[in-house]
Amino acid sequence: MHFSTSEEVLPIVVIGHVDHGKSTLIGRLLFDTGSVPEGKAEELARAAAAEGMPFEHAFLLDSLLEEQAQNVTIDTTEIRFRTKKRRYAIIDAPGHKEFLKNMLSGAARAHAAVLVVDAQEGVREQTRRHAMLLPILGIQHIIVAVNKMDLVDFSEGRYREIAGALAALFQELGLPEPTSLPLSARNGENIVQPSVQMPWHIGGPLLEALDSVPSPPGLDALPLRFAVQDVYRRGTERLIAGRVETGTLRVGDDLLFWPGRKRARLRSFAEWPTETTPTEASAGRSTALILEEEIFVERGMIGSSLEKTPIEAREFPAKIFWLGPDPLRVGENYELRLVTQSVGARVMEVDRVIDAETLSVQDSCKPGVEANEIAEVLVRTQQPLALDNASEIAQTGRFILAREGRILGGGIVLGARYPRASLPPIQSSPLFWTEGEIDRNERARAQGHGGAILWFTGLSGAGKSTLAFQLEAQLFRRGIWAYVLDGDNLRHGLSSDLGFSAQDRRENIRRAAEAARILADAGSVAIVALISPFRADRRKAREIAEAAGIPFREIFVHAPLDVCRARDPKALYIRAERGEISEFTGVDSPYEIPEAAELALPTHELSPAECLETLTKITLEAIALPNRPSLREDPAANI
Repeated sequence: MHFSTSEEVLPIVVIGHVDHGKSTLIGRLLFDTGSVPEGKAEELARAAAAEGMPFEHAFLLDSLLEEQAQNVTIDTTEIRFRTKKRRYAIIDAPGHKEFLKNMLSGAARAHAAVLVVDAQEGVREQTRRHAMLLPILGIQHIIVAVNKMDLVDFSEGRYREIAGALAALFQELGLPEPTSLPLSARNGENIVQPSVQMPWHIGGPLLEALDSVPSPPGLDALPLRFAVQDVYRRGTERLIAGRVETGTLRVGDDLLFWPGRKRARLRSFAEWPTETTPTEASAGRSTALILEEEIFVERGMIGSSLEKTPIEAREFPAKIFWLGPDPLRVGENYELRLVTQSVGARVMEVDRVIDAETLSVQDSCKPGVEANEIAEVLVRTQQPLALDNASEIAQTGRFILAREGRILGGGIVLGARYPRASLPPIQSSPLFWTEGEIDRNERARAQGHGGAILWFTGLSGAGKSTLAFQLEAQLFRRGIWAYVLDGDNLRHGLSSDLGFSAQDRRENIRRAAEAARILADAGSVAIVALISPFRADRRKAREIAEAAGIPFREIFVHAPLDVCRARDPKALYIRAERGEISEFTGVDSPYEIPEAAELALPTHELSPAECLETLTKITLEAIALPNRPSLREDPAANI
């Protein structure tokens, strides 16, 4: 047989009910394509004879005599072979339910699957479970091999019956109809060559079906994704070091860095020795970029082209596989790692939990996910992430969940939406952000905590300023730098030139957000207390913070309008009702309730002490440094 010199390798997983002949099928495929190492078959035949059993092609996969005696494949095995078209990595995955965890680890690497069904037994419950599992793992190309046709006298009627049942099953599961074909692995019928025993089958042998599976796109052909690992200084130049995960990057290309959509043009690469510095870099290359524009870029950001961009989101649907000794609980904090990004995350909803051992499905919502369960979940992160659906770009669509450095589970992003938004222009202003010799991380290490912005929003009289100043005092007594930017105080100075028109109010919020960003960049906890009634303005404040990599927490301080009126320490409601104050929120101007605030405090139900305790907790979580124990509740412990 003439083999191709192409280096393309297509991973295929072979699964099916136990005893339906998976290992025999693979062994025969290897044997008939000349892919068995010389002398291997003879060696295994002698070993089988020593054990008093006839030689089986399945022994080619089973390296342990204990497994041969049980006639059960225990571990996932990967075998390479080649055809005239390309190379293959065949993954033989266990069929017993107690080995399904191993099967999952194998199937996760596969591009296509061969589902083996016994012609005598037909479609079994585990066949159904496997068919349901494959698309969850992102496998779209499925070949069904109806095996052991020799045991039903190569009956066309029996094959048509099983193929029809399989087509109905896939339709029921909402899957595309698979490619089905009859064969006999033991006899070598319809494996490499068409079967003389089944002339009625005109679809070609298994090898032809495998070669017909479309090849996955090469990483260079995928949209550009450049993962930023760190940023360095070389004289006056800023070097953005990272790795081209997918796509190709060339000098002169316009780039967007996510999250935040910072736009700049690539001036050159920076590598050593300089004479080997390229003018383009393809997938898999680690390099450093020098940009023409001075923009803020830091570790964790993802660079893309202007056309095919990633998703920027704080909330996205995913499928996860949980391995932790303790169940994953809805609402608990975990660390989510995706490429070089690392953020706090919570699972907000759990749906369609699948037991990896039995593959039974629970459609109703659950409070968590047990070990070895697969689940469809909704993930919410503390900061925006740049990501892709795993079906589009696996490199930026896979993530892990961890706690205290221990990996507890993995997941893939599926079903997230790619928004279409206008792109920022290339920065042409002569003004640049100037960086000093002391960066934010150095300040945080010196102070023992990072900076953050806590944005208090709510009606006048809800208790924003009261709680803001109480929190400031509480943090200060703990040795944590904090400062309140109160709405009235800002009007005395920074925003003294502004009135109360809609445009002026929007500008007042922008100025407050920019001032808070500078305070947080210096390492302080900036506590902003503004009514800020409109979601769009609060969203803009969040974008200002998160574009600079600063944690932002929206705090909705609320009470019924009549309670706020009764409190009214400055008689503002009375003055507004008299017409002395126009467009006053709650009287003649609306307030838009936050849709995704990190914290809501009903001050008519909670005591000030209870509110302060909750505020302190969310603040300490926001400013805790990575790889350090969280700040303790005892103020003296942080001195």
